Amino acid sequence: MNRRAIVIGTVAIATAVFAAAAVYYPQVIGAGGPQEESNLVRAHSPVIGPADAPVAIVEFLDPSCEACRAFYPLVKQIMGAFPNDTRLVIRYAPLHEGSDEAVRILEAARLQDKYVPVLEKLFFEQPQWAVDGAPDLEKAWGFAGEAGLDLTRARADAQSPEIRAILEQDIADMRAVNLQGTPTFFVNGKPLPSFGPQQLYDLVASEVTAARGAASSP
Repeated sequence: MNRRAIVIGTVAIATAVFAAAAVYYPQVIGAGGPQEESNLVRAHSPVIGPADAPVAIVEFLDPSCEACRAFYPLVKQIMGAFPNDTRLVIRYAPLHEGSDEAVRILEAARLQDKYVPVLEKLFFEQPQWAVDGAPDLEKAWGFAGEAGLDLTRARADAQSPEIRAILEQDIADMRAVNLQGTPTFFVNGKPLPSFGPQQLYDLVASEVTAARGAASSP
């Protein structure tokens, strides 16, 4: 099965479970986690889940990407299965037109502790604003406001040198890892053996098992 077929199937599944998956997701942590900086993890990277969790799921995502939207509830479910063992490190890969602005919205939301609500809102409403070739970024801002974002403050923050630097670094890292599409996942630095939700679950589960075994060893 090719990547496009997997994405189409995943979109269908995600549409059915998107709302239900909202049961679990810890609030975003400022940044970092204990992992050493690399092309996969930076000090500025948003981290969701326990900072000291032994299994790091790194996701390069694009807020405008249909497949990223489809995988979002599935990643939540995987983390819900291993809530104390996993953390999600978010990296940006703004490949679609207008996605850089959507990233700025997310980073401005992080400054107001609204990262997860705004991320979820942008993904949920993605069909309304992320029109291929003609994104409506004013709609995206409006949806962020509906999620509780102070838009006046956020619009100013979005243009800050700090957020511009985050975008530039993530784009450089995206190129350094030779990104072929979004979403792209690494689990404890390991790429998926092939693209798909089951492959992601299996790799996370194997890393959790290994981490638990190492922790229980004398």
